[in-house]
Amino acid sequence: MQRIIIHWTGGTYTPNSVDLEHYHYIVDRNGKVHAGKYKPEDNENCADGKYAQHTGGGNTGSIGVAMACMYGFKDRKNVGKYPMTSIQFEACMKKVAELCKEHFILICPDMVMTHYEFGQKHPKTTSAGKIDIVFIPPYSHIEKENIGKFIRSKVLWYFHKLYS
Repeated sequence: MQRIIIHWTGGTYTPNSVDLEHYHYIVDRNGKVHAGKYKPEDNENCADGKYAQHTGGGNTGSIGVAMACMYGFKDRKNVGKYPMTSIQFEACMKKVAELCKEHFILICPDMVMTHYEFGQKHPKTTSAGKIDIVFIPPYSHIEKENIGKFIRSKVLWYFHKLYS
């Protein structure tokens, strides 16, 4: 696997059948990690149509990890009824660190990124304009342009905590 792309589902706190179909792992509001229908290895080659379709233009070689949350999100001041929880966010960062170790993925901007960042780097894909993740409610002081860096620093912290 080449990279990990981090998402929010845009739904409620409970993974539904669509979430399980589209992401390899989904973290609920309490930090429980749910396995999706497909294994990360199913995204090594997406030509057979049997893979997790989480990132338009970026599924091949990518592991999709999502947090079940953010239904109704409009902007920083109107986050909807299901804002991301701190337990959920931290559990997601820990899971990403574990996946980095398991799949030998470096924690850098080209290999661990948000769906938003992927769309910014690949504007001719259907991921362009995606808003996950442009806001982290538990860390509302982090500005949109610094979220990817903040996420990678959290993943790196968990990586060192788990494996040093």
